[in-house]
Amino acid sequence: MHKFNVVVTYETEADTAEEAALLMYQELTNKQPPLHFSVVDESNSATSIILDREKAEEFASIDHTADPGNW
Repeated sequence: MHKFNVVVTYETEADTAEEAALLMYQELTNKQPPLHFSVVDESNSATSIILDREKAEEFASIDHTADPGNW
């Protein structure tokens, strides 16, 4: 299994870094999850990904821990 660093970028105006993080948290808890991500793999190769909401919702509804490939 490979390791990835997935980053969500949220641009906002705030007085402090903590306030900006709290505003992002508020956004994540009150609205639909973001679909734009930056993904960095083990070799530090970066990729920008935009998910299809319908496919993402379908994936999220399935318990992937039951997949033997995850053991």
